[in-house]
Amino acid sequence: MGADLLALMMMIFVQFGYAVMNIISKVAMDSGMNPFVHVAYRQLFASIAIAPIAYFYERRIRPQMTLSILFNIFLCSIFGISLNQITYFVGLKNSTPTIACALTNLIPAVTYLMAVPFGIEKLMIRSAAGKAKVVGTILCVGGAMLLSFYHGHNIGIGESSIHWKYADHLSSQNKINNNNGSTNTQPNFILGPFLIIVSAVSWAIWSIIQTRVSEKYPAPYSSTALMCLMSSIQCVVFAVCFDHKPSDWSLRQGIRATSTVYAGIMGTAIAYCLMSWCIDKKGPLYVSVFNPLLLVIVAVLSWGLLRDKIYVGTIVGSVLIVVGLYGVLWGKQQELRQVIGVVDVDEEEAIDEVKTKEDNLEELELSGHSIITVDQFPKK
Repeated sequence: MGADLLALMMMIFVQFGYAVMNIISKVAMDSGMNPFVHVAYRQLFASIAIAPIAYFYERRIRPQMTLSILFNIFLCSIFGISLNQITYFVGLKNSTPTIACALTNLIPAVTYLMAVPFGIEKLMIRSAAGKAKVVGTILCVGGAMLLSFYHGHNIGIGESSIHWKYADHLSSQNKINNNNGSTNTQPNFILGPFLIIVSAVSWAIWSIIQTRVSEKYPAPYSSTALMCLMSSIQCVVFAVCFDHKPSDWSLRQGIRATSTVYAGIMGTAIAYCLMSWCIDKKGPLYVSVFNPLLLVIVAVLSWGLLRDKIYVGTIVGSVLIVVGLYGVLWGKQQELRQVIGVVDVDEEEAIDEVKTKEDNLEELELSGHSIITVDQFPKK
């Protein structure tokens, strides 16, 4: 009971932490911070935070590194961190935190679509589990398309009384710095959702590659530290190419330093450790079920602090994505139960077979026959 409550509290804490990360990252980028620079700093701080954890926790159980494993970790750093986070934060800059968090729920469906051709997942359309995953995937994709390309009417729920005026001040100051708003700083609500979908696809590619890394190199903290280190170099190179002004790399502004340090330590190091513990105790499906909670928290915080408007398309699209997500997770859970059931049956049959052989040996001994075991044969 205590472990269940602890896992529940940890996952709520992780989702709330991610929600805060989305809000303050959005404010930092609205203040003029380049998302490429934001991601580069995040990876640097994440590497510094997780490296000691990997060293002290896995120094005795860390397996030997090979060139093949190192190459797979390098691919994971590209798809799972660099490409994933660059597209996500550029998409977040050109949309809203609510839309960004809603579209991240596409990850299980996209992973399923990509895993089928590789043979990692089976279609099994005739079974209830297979139908649930297919229908759930269709709902997720349909909800993402609706949320991306249709807004509809604004839902009039009033204005928040706890509005964060500091966010408005930073946004206004950024417009003044850009020659009184002559530079186009308006979000692109087509480009933003598209890039977040690309981020989900890159994460799905990472999960497929990470499956091999986990099998050959079962040291999750060490592999994550290596991925963060490689990604730090990649993201710094990308950021310098897209923004080489020294002033844009300054962290003197409080919100920029806070958002990058928080994203690196909380969004990567602490969140990964907590989710790894929950996965070990409760399984990966338990962790995935909490993803829609992030959407709810971010929607409330965005409305309350940033005065983001909530549209009909956002609500309907988010509901379709969440329903589809649970459909995919339910189907996957049913498949796992079937596999576990088959394993249990096989183990019981093996035990029964051993007992039968032992009974037969006892009957032969009682009938006066001599029994010669394998150990009694002379060894060469």
